[in-house]
Amino acid sequence: MISNRALPALSACAALAASAVIGVASFSAQAGSSPQSSTFLVSLTVQKDCTITAGNLLDFGTATSSLITTAIPATTTFSVTCTNTTPYTLALDKGDTTGSTILSRLLLGGTTAAKVPYQLYTDGGYGTVWGDGTNGSTVGGTGNGHAQTVTVNGKALSTGNMPAPDTYTSTETVTITF
Repeated sequence: MISNRALPALSACAALAASAVIGVASFSAQAGSSPQSSTFLVSLTVQKDCTITAGNLLDFGTATSSLITTAIPATTTFSVTCTNTTPYTLALDKGDTTGSTILSRLLLGGTTAAKVPYQLYTDGGYGTVWGDGTNGSTVGGTGNGHAQTVTVNGKALSTGNMPAPDTYTSTETVTITF
């Protein structure tokens, strides 16, 4: 039998046990169900970009006395790779021979000071001079994410008189704007 003195202590224990059960019940209700999910963002920024791979020789071959009256044609290619849908413009400089201009490019002899005129064109019909954006025309395109081949058409121009035997060269720089 429980004495009256034990009742308050028992009541306190029962109240403490009841509040512990209620606390557990409250905690379980707040934890929610399993599984739970949330989201996060995944991102990639693609910038417009282009690269040029040049370096192929535009070789007019070996000239004979016919260079006096007949231009010698030749072509070369380089590749342009631009990100998809990126518009670009290609320009060629005048070359590195002193006295060259876009409209009058010159090859310089390796052992002589002699020069031979040449020209670069945007088209196979040799009708449009390929220039630097100030003089002559430029060539434009739109990138597709893959290498695109671009053709440079050139002519060693007739000289009116035969240049001295030598190897004549000029270095052209191609510039891409995008």
